[in-house]
Amino acid sequence: MPLYTIGEVAQLCGINPVTLRAWQRRYGLLKPQRSEGGHRQFTEEDVARIHNILRWIERGVPVSQIKLLLDGSPVPDHNTNWATLQRELLALLQIPSATKLRNRLFDLGREYPPQALIEHVLRPLRSQLRNHHELLHMLHSLLDGVIIEYAAFCLAVARKKPGQNALLLSWGNTDRTELWMVAILLAKSDMRVDILPDPLEHPQLTMFKADRYFIFTEGVLNAAKRRQLAAWREAGLDITLIDNNALLTIPMEQHHEQP
Repeated sequence: MPLYTIGEVAQLCGINPVTLRAWQRRYGLLKPQRSEGGHRQFTEEDVARIHNILRWIERGVPVSQIKLLLDGSPVPDHNTNWATLQRELLALLQIPSATKLRNRLFDLGREYPPQALIEHVLRPLRSQLRNHHELLHMLHSLLDGVIIEYAAFCLAVARKKPGQNALLLSWGNTDRTELWMVAILLAKSDMRVDILPDPLEHPQLTMFKADRYFIFTEGVLNAAKRRQLAAWREAGLDITLIDNNALLTIPMEQHHEQP
């Protein structure tokens, strides 16, 4: 039976090794073997178990309750878990407690896949707070500030590891915090991300040396932008376009084991 390193499992399952370690240490969801050198080794059964965990999370089951389900306990209705997490963060915003909000978001970032956390918690919560009322606008700004802080943390961690060099930028008038949430996804995929957070109308990509270029844009590209995109690609640039209706699912790069 083949054995996989944590990096290989991360690549197979599309999940960050930090989250796999949190599932093992905090919740006992995984019990990998250890090599003579103390590194984790996962079996095919472990990989199947991880896919099951991801399916439960997508259905809204709290990570803390998944072990019972995997062990055969009855399946409760957890469709409201994402809403529960939104309310939890909203309560911290309303106190307001930036420190507690920051700590909770960092915890959730370790426990949940970034795609699920962004799509089911952060984006809906931001939508709830998007209002011209000054108080809600202030809470929205506080949440955005903490999201950006968390994104910067993820980028700093990713730069300490081997990985592709990526340039992330916004082309035209776009939501800046959405750009930072894309940065989280890229960094969690072990890409070494440089970000240009201010929207640019005429980006000069050839000024930067990167393995991949991720361009956040909204709406249909006009003729001028389509020509520019074609020119960049003809020049050999590896470009991925993103909009806020389709956050990225980035293939995981090779990860390195930590005991």
